[in-house]
Amino acid sequence: MIERNLTVTNKLGLHARAAAKVVSVSCRYSCTIQVLQGERAIDAKSIMGLLMLGAAKGTTLTVRVDGEDEVPAMDELADLFERKFDEGE
Repeated sequence: MIERNLTVTNKLGLHARAAAKVVSVSCRYSCTIQVLQGERAIDAKSIMGLLMLGAAKGTTLTVRVDGEDEVPAMDELADLFERKFDEGE
């Protein structure tokens, strides 16, 4: 299992388009991927769950990945967060 803190840095936060990209990446992997905010743990393959987090710009989320392809999954998710969900800001 890998855990990493990732910060939402894009202007609009984890809104619908950004959440859809997280789901798209997450669904390509067989491992379990959870996004944690405080005590809340959300399945990263659930767009509704991610939207319910209401993660605005500057929010730090913990991403927990567990399974045989956990390393590439975490690498791709971390890269997506670092690229500000490809929103060109």
